[in-house]
Amino acid sequence: MTYERTGAATAASPCDAERSRTAERSLNAERSLTAEWSRDDLIAYADRLLAAVRPWASENNARITLPGASGGYGIDVDGLEGFVRTFLLAGFRIAGARGEGVDDLIDFYSRGIVAGVDPSSPDRWVRLDEHAQAKVEAASIALILDMTRPWIWDRLDGTTQRRMIDYLAPVVGDDSYPKNNWLWFRVVVQTFLRSVGGPWSQDDIDRDLAQHDSFIREGGWLSDGDDRSYDHYVGWALHLYPVLWSRMQGAAELAAGRTKDDIARLDTFLQDAIALVGADGAPLIQGRSLVYRFAAAAPYWAGVIAEVPSVPAAQLRRAASSIVRHFAENGAPNDQGLLDLGWHAEWRRLAQNYSGTGSPYWASKGLLGIALPADHPVWSAPAEPMPVESADVLRVVEAPAWIISATADDGIVRVSNHGADHARPGDLVGDSPLYARLGYSTAASPLLNGDAWAEPLEQSVALLHADGRASHRAGMRVQGIRRDGDAALAGSEGTAHWISPDATQTRHGSGITGEVEIAGTVTTWSIVRGAWEVRVVRIDRIEADAAPTALRIGGWALAADAVDDTVSEAVAAASARGRHSAIVALTPGGVPSIETRRDASPLGATASVPVLTYPASTGEWIATAVHLSDRAAASAPTVRIDGDDVAVVWPDSTTTEHRLTTEHRLT
Repeated sequence: MTYERTGAATAASPCDAERSRTAERSLNAERSLTAEWSRDDLIAYADRLLAAVRPWASENNARITLPGASGGYGIDVDGLEGFVRTFLLAGFRIAGARGEGVDDLIDFYSRGIVAGVDPSSPDRWVRLDEHAQAKVEAASIALILDMTRPWIWDRLDGTTQRRMIDYLAPVVGDDSYPKNNWLWFRVVVQTFLRSVGGPWSQDDIDRDLAQHDSFIREGGWLSDGDDRSYDHYVGWALHLYPVLWSRMQGAAELAAGRTKDDIARLDTFLQDAIALVGADGAPLIQGRSLVYRFAAAAPYWAGVIAEVPSVPAAQLRRAASSIVRHFAENGAPNDQGLLDLGWHAEWRRLAQNYSGTGSPYWASKGLLGIALPADHPVWSAPAEPMPVESADVLRVVEAPAWIISATADDGIVRVSNHGADHARPGDLVGDSPLYARLGYSTAASPLLNGDAWAEPLEQSVALLHADGRASHRAGMRVQGIRRDGDAALAGSEGTAHWISPDATQTRHGSGITGEVEIAGTVTTWSIVRGAWEVRVVRIDRIEADAAPTALRIGGWALAADAVDDTVSEAVAAASARGRHSAIVALTPGGVPSIETRRDASPLGATASVPVLTYPASTGEWIATAVHLSDRAAASAPTVRIDGDDVAVVWPDSTTTEHRLTTEHRLT
């Protein structure tokens, strides 16, 4: 097949447009750099968060039970999380002040610790052998007791110290920890126990560190478990804990020289991660536990602490502080000064079923920088822009098979995803909207209402069942990822399958389970440059009795109180809150439309998804162009397809040529 299609209206002169964009980027970067938050700003924000939770403390301060419906683990766990996760923030504040001028924080949390480990106290903590969530919180307790040792632990009375050791001791020999980032909770706790004469196990620590190493993937990335689980946990857990652990008392002996390699992996990871922050400070809206918000800043502070060589400390500082500022300027904390369950405003659907009212305060990790004292050189280093603030970015990330495309003229970061799904190759499970969509961004959220788990819509390629169900692609097989000159290319092949959901589901971020019906095989390639993705799709095979009614290709979802939608002969587009999403048919037969959903996005009450629907026929490539920017596109790419060869003429007249092969390499 050879096919060529012209795009939409002709743009202004490419040279004039580029000059205008360059001038705008320079001006935006200059304005943005002067607005960077300082250490004092971060401390003021931290102090505000810490002050606001005080009224919700129990009589002896051991529990902080914040308002709102209780989480999935009950009110006792809510109160424990409220104390411990704010203690994490208080610990950073105390350490950064070197214990000076923070007596009130020291006294408040010390009093809570005394009651928390007192078995007779009415507000004692949930024990580790009473609820598994206490194992998570125990790690933060141990970490901060070590970090603030001279000001809290050393001043606790002997009875409280012994009770704390008894409280933490059940971690030793406990093999029930999930096989993911939880391994670090046991390592951290046992390292602290060892330092204070408590029980610990070298075998436990050795096994846990070996498990961590089994999660290591290409390019400094790690998977949060054996599945293809790539998300913020890579940064705020799997890279953060090795850095903080290495600074705990006695950890150097336990590390046995591994810290150098841990830091080298962090350094490599940060070269990708620094490109994942939008110019407005927004992190990628992808993965579970998004209610932790600015915890996404944690790996950048870890890079500063570890003194990674490849990303400047000032750039890491800027990324971290920009993420915190982004949420501060968009409604977090709320009018009560509290972090609720949501992204900007409260939106409880964003939470997993393990999330309670105290859970959002794991965001404290994103303020780790205040643990660095005022005389640390990072605070005086001259400002340095993030990558998206100074130039367009195009990177390929092999481990999750991601293409990162960031554009400086609008400050938006986009990810095309062909290898992350919170599953394993060949699994026939549901597409988690948090993991398995074809694209994620700092400016658009996946749909996360109940239907979104059963119905892949935005950023999807799906075969439609006669009853309207859309097929899933989880378990897809990566076909290739590489730079091709001025563009990047990634592809995957999926066994398209329909799911009749089980009545009961576990809401921890994975896709739904249920009765599976195979629809066929679909191959999808993304050719990415700037704000555009040319998406090339082929139905390779349809099961004999499947009879799908159509192939539906979804673009970026935009959400706001109201969204403006337009549909023309070959284009569906949506606009909201200064963002524009469009999908353009580049090969004939596509019917454009808009799918609208209510209360489906943390970014607004109404969400619109531009889609194209094609006949479900096998063997021919279908090409569409998917766009996300802060302005409507003046023109679209054009394509010429000849067999497996694709030539794309981009709106600025640049031509790139690609072969859709299974070659798997980075250039």
